[in-house]
Amino acid sequence: MTQKELLYVEDAVGHEQNVGQIIQESILLLEDKSLQTFLKNELKKHQVIETKLINLLESEGK
Repeated sequence: MTQKELLYVEDAVGHEQNVGQIIQESILLLEDKSLQTFLKNELKKHQVIETKLINLLESEGK
């Protein structure tokens, strides 16, 4: 993977972390249980993507 590609993946990890933080904060502010459940499911999806990106970076470092 080129340096430019690595930087892109690092940016993507940061983006996923930011989205996750925003979702978590939003869950705390919501009273509607169905919206909370929806956002919790979305949070899980973003956590999976973040994990995959981190694993990709780690595999490139070996």
